[in-house]
Amino acid sequence: MDFNFSDEQTMLRDSLTELLTQHYGFEQRQSIVRSAAGVSESVWTLFEAMGLLALPLPESVGGYGGSGSDIVAISELFGRHLVVEPYLSSIIFAGRALARSERNPQATGWLRQIVAGKLRAALAHEESRGTATIDMISTTAKADGDGYVLRGHKRLVLDGATADVLVVTVRLTEATFGIVAVDPGSDGVTLTPYRTIDGRRAADIRFDDVRVPASGLVCEDAAAAIQDVINDAVLALCAEAVGAMGALLDATASYASTRNQFGSPIAGFQAVAHRIANMKVAYAKARATLIYVTAAIDSGLASQRDYSLIKGQVGRLGREIAESAVQIHGGIGMTEECAVGHHLKRILTIDALFGPADYHLRILGIRQSA
Repeated sequence: MDFNFSDEQTMLRDSLTELLTQHYGFEQRQSIVRSAAGVSESVWTLFEAMGLLALPLPESVGGYGGSGSDIVAISELFGRHLVVEPYLSSIIFAGRALARSERNPQATGWLRQIVAGKLRAALAHEESRGTATIDMISTTAKADGDGYVLRGHKRLVLDGATADVLVVTVRLTEATFGIVAVDPGSDGVTLTPYRTIDGRRAADIRFDDVRVPASGLVCEDAAAAIQDVINDAVLALCAEAVGAMGALLDATASYASTRNQFGSPIAGFQAVAHRIANMKVAYAKARATLIYVTAAIDSGLASQRDYSLIKGQVGRLGREIAESAVQIHGGIGMTEECAVGHHLKRILTIDALFGPADYHLRILGIRQSA
């Protein structure tokens, strides 16, 4: 296994870091979050020009067929810079779901538009009780005439209220699953938009007897495809979380070295020094787990337990680092003007998606310490 980024990935990361530093500083990010749209069209155009929209999508639709390590290479930087653009929702979640469309012509057309930056999609997967595995899907698409009737409720659909296409995971029968594409303007679709704690836009979506044409079933017998989509999501989210953890570690070490109490930097106090040391160990563990699982994925050696390993470890260690960062910063750490609290909120949101840390650690037979 090769645990290093390639020269091409390193150059991409350098270019993306430069772009985000110039166009996505913390104050710029906060202005974007507070805007009516909640995203930046100009930044999205820059992403398209850099080839980021094409990177993880198939070559057959104009993409680059990127690997797991490609996803990690950019997602880690998105986490460090608290990026709120719909990259996860449209490219990683929905885009890679459509890419498993068994050559559905409609899905292929959408993917080409996504790569060109002309269309955005959103994955509707999570349900009321959490949807860490496909067995938890209760939304149904029943065959009816020359199409399907969709019934159910999806929650926490990232960027769902502004998507041009909704990509929905469904139960076709008691034992089979599918992926359907739905026009958000269809009769029977009710969207309830809101802002998540980490500043992103999401929606809860109800499907009340929504008619979907036969061409809207983009993937049939989709159990394996849906699990692959979940795995893609877990990898990207964990890479984002590790990026946020690295930013928290850097910010906390810097703050402790400059914040004085009793005439000395607080970094010299034993309790603070030990806490920062523990943060460094936790970050090293989390990033090592991320790199190990990514290498296993790219080598074709990853098992389903590896995804639970990374989701459980990163969720547990991320919370540990974020809480320590806030404690060392004190009250300022939770103010809107300080990035620390925003990283904490992002890490907690990531943990809640596709099964929290305790769920995945239970799968592995690991108990969390109290």
